[in-house]
Amino acid sequence: MAARTAQATWNGDLPGGSGEVELGSGAYKDSYSFKSRFEQGSGTNPEELIAAAEAGCFSMALAHSLATAGFKPKSVTTKVNVHLTKAGEGFEIPRIELDVEASVDGVDEATFREHAEKTKVGCPVSKALAGPEITLNARLV
Repeated sequence: MAARTAQATWNGDLPGGSGEVELGSGAYKDSYSFKSRFEQGSGTNPEELIAAAEAGCFSMALAHSLATAGFKPKSVTTKVNVHLTKAGEGFEIPRIELDVEASVDGVDEATFREHAEKTKVGCPVSKALAGPEITLNARLV
């Protein structure tokens, strides 16, 4: 399998500097800053990009898990909240919350939840992010 790439450049000190992040595919490029990460400024931030990666991975993996078991997923929508908090002299990500809604033909609530829980720990991005607590709220719609 191919390795996926991205790059980021930061110019200046932390509070006054700014940067740019770009995906290796060229599909996304945006600025980031102290304000976009720690306050409410324009641009993106690393935590938002982690949330996007987890949301995409989880949605795909859950749809695959359900389809492989013989169910017919129509849609899986995952919203991810990545929490950045102050910890001592630095910062940490102590918690990631997944909130998923799925429309799936032929599956009951208990079976759906089993697949969602299995996916929470099994999708590749979840495995990479196994350090922080990852919580899941899954609803069959």
